[in-house]
Amino acid sequence: MFPCTSCGLCCQNISTVDELKEFDSGNGVCLYFNETDNTCKIYETRPSICRVDEMYQVRYIDFFSKKDFYIENAKVCNQLQLKNKLSSSFNIIIGE
Repeated sequence: MFPCTSCGLCCQNISTVDELKEFDSGNGVCLYFNETDNTCKIYETRPSICRVDEMYQVRYIDFFSKKDFYIENAKVCNQLQLKNKLSSSFNIIIGE
């Protein structure tokens, strides 16, 4: 399972994700993002695009190993965290 650190930044930056246009509250934040505790109000029924492991199986399994897919996702997460000056304690580290 992808080691998400629950920083919530992916849910606060959805404006460029075509599959999530209908979820955008108008400022790039998902309508279902709970800012109080960085959780998803529809977690159990969230779209596939929000599920790293499911997206790997459905769309990327023929292009990446799971580890490489995780590494690419972690890079995006960590860059977003750096851009937003989030504590490095939220960084995602994919083991060897």
